[in-house]
Amino acid sequence: MLFATNRVLNEGPTPRSGNTYLLPRSISFALSNNQAEQAVYFCQRNGRGDYIEIGNQAFFSELKAANYQQLLLFLHGFNSIPEPDIFPKVQELQTFFDQKAPNEVLVVPLIWPCDNDFGVVKDYFDDQKAADASDIAFMRLFEKFLAWRDDNSTLENPCIKRINVLAHSMGNRVLRGALNRTVQYYQPQGVSLLFRNTFLASADLVNEALEPSQEAQFIPPASRNVVVYHAADDFALRSSKVANVGTSGTSPRLGHTGPENMDRVPRNVVAIDCADFNNEYDPPLGHNYFDKDRSGAPGLMFEHMWECIRTGRVPVEIRGDRTQVLDERFWNR
Repeated sequence: MLFATNRVLNEGPTPRSGNTYLLPRSISFALSNNQAEQAVYFCQRNGRGDYIEIGNQAFFSELKAANYQQLLLFLHGFNSIPEPDIFPKVQELQTFFDQKAPNEVLVVPLIWPCDNDFGVVKDYFDDQKAADASDIAFMRLFEKFLAWRDDNSTLENPCIKRINVLAHSMGNRVLRGALNRTVQYYQPQGVSLLFRNTFLASADLVNEALEPSQEAQFIPPASRNVVVYHAADDFALRSSKVANVGTSGTSPRLGHTGPENMDRVPRNVVAIDCADFNNEYDPPLGHNYFDKDRSGAPGLMFEHMWECIRTGRVPVEIRGDRTQVLDERFWNR
């Protein structure tokens, strides 16, 4: 499994001799340190506890050569560490996609430094700072990818894989910050159509974030489709409001209500209400509902996300609608 991370490594920064990086090398995570590195490490997981850093050129070349038609970059949520949370979740998603269509979607986790202590509110407060501080590192990932793509876009051997993003919970803050910094430092005209589908699940952003001139304004222009999955009874997001008391971030969360006003967000943004099943899938918080149902089978949101990836269009009951209640009846109409 390929992955990229800005977590602190026990082995320290990437070693080099002059202008040459000394890679590959074995690495391990310093889990007790949730400082957000400004560097990003491009890595491969061979098995639990067996990780190597391979560098960005090898990483992007491996993605290009992979026998998959599309990529899904996965930005995990709060209170998640590599083992046993993130990597097994990615393996589960990979299994679901392979069951749908072998060699169609390759899932690639982007790992930022969550804390590994206990307490939902405490973790939200600590992880929020780490997510916001990860913007520079993942800006560098996007910029390295854009530079690699330009250097490798030849008529003889082009890379034609479509790129999708799934940002869950506080991973939305990482995506927002990375695109903001990419535009600030490298792409002043904006990042145009980098992603086919951007899935914002249980997003820990204010609900006006996707509007022009707001904090996540660069997500819609970077995507063909932006799908916001929300649920009013997502109780984990209430911890976000507790952590943000006294700041400008106390607006209702995007993952609770969807966009505050659909008329103010770009036309490629669609809001999907998941309140009919989120707490059934993930009691009692109703926050982790993006993958499987209570039986372990692919859930309603996964099925909806798969249709977006498969067709490049967002399924809704009436063509042209930009809001939809997602439930069992939607798939049986």
